[in-house]
Amino acid sequence: MQPNKTIACQAMDLILSRDVELDHSLPLDMVPNYKELTPFKLAAKEGNVVAFQHLVNKRRVLQWSLGPLTSNLYDLSEIDSWADDLSVLELIVGSPQREARRILEVTPVRQLVSLKWNLYGKHYFRLLLVLYLLYIGTFTLCCVFRPLKDTPENYTTSEMDKTIRVQKTLSESYVTYEDSLRLAGEILSVLGAILILLLEIPDILRVGAKRYFGQTALGGPFHIILISYACLVVLLCVVRASELGGEDVLMALCLVLGWSNVMFFARGFEMLGPYVIMIQKIIFGDLTKFMWLSFIVLIGFSTSLWMVYMTQDPESIPAYRSFPITLFSQFELSVGLIDLPVDHTFYTPPIVHVLHCTFSVVSYILLLNLLIAMMSDTHWRVAQERDELWRTQVVATTLMLERRLPRCLWPRLGVCGLNYGLKQMWYLRVEDRNDLMVQKMRRYINAFAKDGEGGAAEREEGEKGGESGGGPELRSNKQRRGFNKAHAGWQAIRRSALSMDLEPEYEEEEQEVQDIRFV
Repeated sequence: MQPNKTIACQAMDLILSRDVELDHSLPLDMVPNYKELTPFKLAAKEGNVVAFQHLVNKRRVLQWSLGPLTSNLYDLSEIDSWADDLSVLELIVGSPQREARRILEVTPVRQLVSLKWNLYGKHYFRLLLVLYLLYIGTFTLCCVFRPLKDTPENYTTSEMDKTIRVQKTLSESYVTYEDSLRLAGEILSVLGAILILLLEIPDILRVGAKRYFGQTALGGPFHIILISYACLVVLLCVVRASELGGEDVLMALCLVLGWSNVMFFARGFEMLGPYVIMIQKIIFGDLTKFMWLSFIVLIGFSTSLWMVYMTQDPESIPAYRSFPITLFSQFELSVGLIDLPVDHTFYTPPIVHVLHCTFSVVSYILLLNLLIAMMSDTHWRVAQERDELWRTQVVATTLMLERRLPRCLWPRLGVCGLNYGLKQMWYLRVEDRNDLMVQKMRRYINAFAKDGEGGAAEREEGEKGGESGGGPELRSNKQRRGFNKAHAGWQAIRRSALSMDLEPEYEEEEQEVQDIRFV
């Protein structure tokens, strides 16, 4: 947690070397703090990539090396979530630090996540998508073919009520063979909703409601949608059994929530996952703020218009016949769904034109353009990190499937250390390739970059010298030095091509790469 990462890693090495001399039963780097975090897990939670990489390299075991190809065994202790409830993967997913997500690109975390997802997680998650589509399709059919009957005589006395069919009673709902099929679908829908609640509630208690519903990586609002849907389905069952009214309202809400939750499964596809993150950020960020501002404006202008139209005939302009209808009409007008509801064949008070002009300026010009600007800014900000957010969602999905699926369906990845004469730990074998061509190109770039910088500085000095009366001898010396630097760069290329200084420079390059990792 020190600001200077290099000194922190050196201090850890010093302390751990002394701990080895004392020969304790439990190594010092395996001792957890009061939050059950070891130094390794704390580095992952805080997003300290340098310290995390340093500790990973200390646990690494070199298996064999052949030229530029090296095989290493990485210790998966505290990293793999298979046998650890508070693993590094869990901490990365639950960490609010953006730097913690960068650890997913560190070896061997990247390879472990890729294996888990490609071998098992991707297929299980897409199978879950198919099962959910079948479930929500069954619920939709039950809602579409719900039991209805014709309205009895003298059902209503209002001329504006155009209802022609009503809900059947409980005794009339399950009589025919089609009703029995629908009953099976309804039972399946209710059992599925109860199963959803039984799966979601333990995760809420384990993680905490604030973090479970608030973090994008854990699913965020999609869990709110899913739990709301399940609760409404159970309530719908109670309403059907008690023969209370309002089934159509509950069914409409359930259908919207149930089908909206299908977007949660977009995280299983690389093409759709980042865009769902973008939509989620815009809806629960910019659009929520916009709706609050728009609601204030709508209340003010709707009330003002209703004060005028409440003295008029309700049949003259139906869009303003009551205050709720006036409020809804102004909302439609604000988003451009309807034309201006003014009939010039009737007398219209002048204040109505003033209110409509003012509302158009505030709603169309100010608020909508403000929303567009906010969405553009959010799109730019989220685009910088949407890919790493999607990878974090993949890890969270993998962990969710690991917890909910039986162990027999999710075997442990890696190899046991006993097979290689090591401790009884699990290791992941990763082959690293040190490409010599990349190192050569880096040397070429450094050689000519220094030459270019020196040449630019010398040209500036030459221009200053020319303005101050510098002689040709001074300029010729500077040109000669520039030629010598360029010649040295070409000599470096020639020596590398002939493999005259490959080994010394290779060792020097290895040292440079090692030093860069601690900067």
